[in-house]
Amino acid sequence: MRVWGPEVARDYDVSSAEVFAPEVLAPAVEFLARRAGGGPALELAVGTGRVALPLSARGVPVSGIELSEHMAARLREKPGADAVPVTIGDMAGATAPGCGGFRLVYLVYNTITNLLTQDAQVACFRNAARHLAPGGEFVVEVFVPPLRSLPPGESARPFHVGEHRVGVDTFDVVHQRLVSHHYAVREGRGSVFRSEHRWAWPAELDLMARLAGLEPAGRWAGWDGSPFTAESTSHVSAWRLPQR
Repeated sequence: MRVWGPEVARDYDVSSAEVFAPEVLAPAVEFLARRAGGGPALELAVGTGRVALPLSARGVPVSGIELSEHMAARLREKPGADAVPVTIGDMAGATAPGCGGFRLVYLVYNTITNLLTQDAQVACFRNAARHLAPGGEFVVEVFVPPLRSLPPGESARPFHVGEHRVGVDTFDVVHQRLVSHHYAVREGRGSVFRSEHRWAWPAELDLMARLAGLEPAGRWAGWDGSPFTAESTSHVSAWRLPQR
């Protein structure tokens, strides 16, 4: 895949170091372990295993779906990877072994926005639903579109300014699209990486879940379970497949 190619996979853990920090990762793993309730879990877009590996180490049987062979290869290099089988394919349509029997399907770190059309995002919800056992849950972590922070007439907003990396989002409000621009300097060399995203408001995600046959199971401002409010910049939302 063009975006998640070998160079991005090689540097992913370093460039995303802030979400590997224990104070960020541990609450996510704890939350997901509780929602799994000891049953099997499936991570869509499992990447290099940031969440799947520690969740597996907690005793939760974890499988993954991942589009990028390069990202999956990085996962396979890590301790504990043998316990996390990965199916290569699109999270909007690929089928993992055990389909229909998962207690938890989850999608973290804004990855639902990597699907660039509403149809693809709806398909992802449907794919998650068909992997769930009755009573199982689909959990998504995603940002709230920060449009209120854009001054009138402007379409760019920095999201990270550091010593070695600067990140800027540019917004296409009409089409619910943004492009994240990452500029980094490492060992005296500069690099540029861009990724496209389609955002969706919480209410739109709720409708996607309903179309997939899921019902609301909770929404929080973060993995710590804090209340979701009008000022929240992100949310963790759960939808449940009803018991038949």
